[in-house]
Parts: sequence; C-alpha cells; structure tokens
Amino acid sequence: MARVTDMTVGNPTKLLVGFALPMMFGNLFQQMYSLVDTLVVGRGVGVNGLSAVGSAGWLDWFFLGNIMGLMQGFMVLISQRFGAEDLKGMRKAVAMSIYLAIAATVLFTTVALLTARPILEILKTPDATIDMSHSYIRIVFMGIPIIVIYNLLASILRALGNSKVPLVAIIIASVMNIGLDVLFVIGFKWGVVGAAAATVTSQLFSAVFCFIAVLRVPQLKMEAEDFRPDWPVMGRLLKLGLPLMFNSFVISVGGLVVQYIVNGFGPVFVAAVTAANRVCGLMEQAGVSVATAAGTFTGQNYGAKKFDRIRQGVNRAMMISVSIAWILGAIVAVFARPIIRFFVEDEPEVVEQVVDMAHPYMLIICGFLWMLYLLYVYRTSLQGMGDSITPFVSGIIELIFRIGIVLALTRFVGEYGVYFAEVSAWAGAAVLLVTVYYFKLNKLCPRGKKSPEAGIEA
Repeated sequence: MARVTDMTVGNPTKLLVGFALPMMFGNLFQQMYSLVDTLVVGRGVGVNGLSAVGSAGWLDWFFLGNIMGLMQGFMVLISQRFGAEDLKGMRKAVAMSIYLAIAATVLFTTVALLTARPILEILKTPDATIDMSHSYIRIVFMGIPIIVIYNLLASILRALGNSKVPLVAIIIASVMNIGLDVLFVIGFKWGVVGAAAATVTSQLFSAVFCFIAVLRVPQLKMEAEDFRPDWPVMGRLLKLGLPLMFNSFVISVGGLVVQYIVNGFGPVFVAAVTAANRVCGLMEQAGVSVATAAGTFTGQNYGAKKFDRIRQGVNRAMMISVSIAWILGAIVAVFARPIIRFFVEDEPEVVEQVVDMAHPYMLIICGFLWMLYLLYVYRTSLQGMGDSITPFVSGIIELIFRIGIVLALTRFVGEYGVYFAEVSAWAGAAVLLVTVYYFKLNKLCPRGKKSPEAGIEA
C-alpha cells in the first residue's frame, strides 16, 4: 500500500525534511538521465556530440517544462482537497487531471515533432551538429506521452505527501538509463540517437512503476462517477495549471534566446555551456526538492485553513534551502575544473578550451545558488496558496532579464554576458515572489495571530 502524509499536523521541519530527502534523491537520479547522456555522448562521440545534445537542451525543456508546470498546477488542487479531507473532491480532481493530461499529450507531441527542425534552424544550430541535434530531440519528443504519464502520477503521489515511490522509480530507471546509454552509444555505436533511446526507455519504466503505486493508494480507488466530466473542476485545474505552464513557457523562450547567442560562439562554447549546465542542473535539485515539499506543505495547510502553520513551514524551508545552497556551492566551486574535464574526451587542447570556457560560468552559478533556491521556495509556496498568477509574472520578469542581459552584455564582454544573464533573471523574479508572498500571508494571518476559523475555500 502506497503511503500518504498529512502535513497539517506534526513538526514542520521534520515533515519538510522527510518529504524533501526522498524527492531530492529522486530528482538527482532524474537529472542522471541528462547527465549520463551528456557524459557518455561527450566521451563516446566527442565535442560535436556534446554540442549536439546541448543545442537541443533548451528545446527539450521548452516542452518538458510546460508539461511539468501543468502537472504542478493540478497537484495544487489535489493537495488542497486532501488537506481539507475532501476525498471525493480529491478523486474528482484526479480524474479530471487525467482527461486534461490526455489532451496535453496529443497537443505537445504533435507540435513538438512538427516544429523541432525549424526551431533548431532558427536558433542557428551549428551546421556540424544540427542533424545530430534533430535526431536526438526527435526521439525524445516521441517519448512525450511517457513524460506526461510519469509527471501526472508523480504529482498525484506528491500531493498526498508520498515522495518515496517516485524516488524508487527514478533510482531504478536511472540505473537502467546508465546501462542502456553505455550499450546503445558505446556498444551499438548509435551515437546521440542511442542516448535519446536510452532516456525514453528508462522513463517508461518510471511511469509504469508509479502507475502501479497509484493503484494501491486506498484514497485513490476511483469509481465511474469520478470520471463523469466536471467542467468547473477542469476549469479550476486549468486556472491553476495554465499560468504555471505559461511561466515555464516564457522562461523557456528566454532560454532559447540564450541558446541562440550561445550557438553563435561555435560548437566548443556550446559544449562548455552544456557541461556546466548539466552540473548546475544537479545542484538545483536540492532546492527544487525542498521547494516542492514547501509547496505540498502549504497546499495542505491552506486547504485546512492553518495559515499560521504556513508561515512556520515556509520559514523553515527557507533556512534549510539557503544552508544547503551555501554548502553545495562552495564544494562544487572548489572542484569545478576537474568536474568539467570529466565530461569531455577529445583532443587535449580542445578539452582545455571547454574547461576554460565553462569554469567562470560554474563559479558564478555557485555564488548565486542561494538566490535560486529562495526563488523556488517562494514560488511553490505561492502556488500552494492557490496563486498561480504571481509565479507566471515572475516568469515574465525572468524572460525580460535573461534576454535583456544576454543581448546587452555579450556585445561588450562576450561570453560573460551569457554567464550573468541566468543569475540576473533569478534576482529579478525572486524580488517579486518574496514581496507578494509576505503580503498575501500577512493578509491571511497577521503576525502573532492564529489562523481564523473560517478560511478560503480549498
């Protein structure tokens, strides 16, 4: 039987850490998909192969991020109704989420496959790598139905306080991915196509594993009545999910513009940024995990109308996140060069060029990692309170800062414009999120006062 966790009672720190740790390991292993692809391709195919995977990176996230944003929005309503002990309403929300996920699958898969090559051309992907990039991303996009299924099921489980099942699924799938990457890329000599095939195959296992777990949750025993179309519930889910999806959309557009600039510096620089971004992707996962725990904690307590408890939990999440960011950033900064060098196997002078270009980027990311972690905590906390508009606006701010900085600075300081664009986007978005969070919370529950008996509808 899959376990659920009620976060409306008990020690907030213990609940947050207990939820975040399994998810942290799960996210780390999920990042292993991209990391192992990068490592095996970089060492098995060379700089051009690594550049090809990197050129497709933001295009991949453009669709994957939209899917994840939509599912995170669905998770908010499910967690709120679970916290309010409205199991019938929770099951209805789950059923309507399934219908919307099916529609999203058809839409995303069709659009992704039709636009992949034209977008790569618009981004001026280097001629030496564009065919490999397209081959890689086309296989990944064929797996979009699997990605939707996994993210929906994992979101449902996490909304009920269960982060352990997604962890186990990802761990096993990551091990599979490593083995298949080595077999397909190095053994069968399939190149970047083999890396993509390994990823999709592994993700299929994750989806099946979570599906079996969901079937074993007593609170999710669905009946025919649950699947009767309910347009108001679908509207509520879309109201929560679409702003988060659009938030990811605008962030991705900024990322694609950055990728356009990066491609203009040539395959070696693309390879350097790709290696650095993969390491940074791993570093982000601790922050994402604590933030997701904070979002689930906030959603359940918002549904239970325990607003003073939200304040306590988010403060704990913030302190945990900043502490982790400082420690992790310091460790990675010290070992940045050997870490980057591990990703590439090519001519010695080419490898050193990659390392020299990636090193300052990683140092800047390490120095400002705490800001990204805070951004995640306050964004998911607002989402848990039912506010999906502010996170969307923060995404627009990220877009403006990311594009503005990269276009302005690269004219004067070259590659460093790319390096500072990312952290500038974090800073701009974080200021808005922190301000709105405290404004809303103080309005719901002024400092020193307990939550009101009557609250907002979950």
